[in-house]
Amino acid sequence: MSIKTTEAKLYYTLYDFFEAEGFQLLMQKKQFRKSTTTGFTNIIFSVSEYDDEAWVEVHIGCRNNQVEQMAQQFIPSLPIDFREDANTLIISTGRYNDVKYFRYKIQNDDDLKNTCDAIMDFMNLSGWAFFKSITKVADIDRILNSQPHKPSKYLYNQEDRCFKGLIAAKLSHNPNFDRLIEIYRVHLQKQVRGETELHNYERLVSFLQYYNDN
Repeated sequence: MSIKTTEAKLYYTLYDFFEAEGFQLLMQKKQFRKSTTTGFTNIIFSVSEYDDEAWVEVHIGCRNNQVEQMAQQFIPSLPIDFREDANTLIISTGRYNDVKYFRYKIQNDDDLKNTCDAIMDFMNLSGWAFFKSITKVADIDRILNSQPHKPSKYLYNQEDRCFKGLIAAKLSHNPNFDRLIEIYRVHLQKQVRGETELHNYERLVSFLQYYNDN
């Protein structure tokens, strides 16, 4: 089954399920999205083709406008056209369940139906509850900063996690803010090859130390 055919059938089959929860289909962006008071939550589909099979990976996440608008001043690697669509948190359904490299394999309509059933089951068991748990900046702070010495599975880029985690900590008045500054500084010093990202991090630290959201 081709990529275009798989995507079209996925969206058609899942449309009513997600619409019932207030999600809109954004076909060009390959996702269902629901606006929130702080940004949006979304379900993104990544479809790859191998021989006569389509492989589908599903990602769920959210955007917090306050965190993103600040973060993108200091990590401007994302093309301008995509900045309004950037997720603050994003995780695949497989990674959410601690299953590495998980994909749905689709060769025919029966496979597609089973895939859609599995996606709906995941949302009912875990997805909707996850979306409810990430609506506030304090939720972003908790998810990104509760274990700062360990990689976060809720972002694929761990360097971006340092920036976004620190911003969320500041906005949430996290009492460990100063400690997080040093933890993420050490991480970046070990992982980043160039000086630009380190320089941008220090710019962010200086900005946040004097930032007052009152």
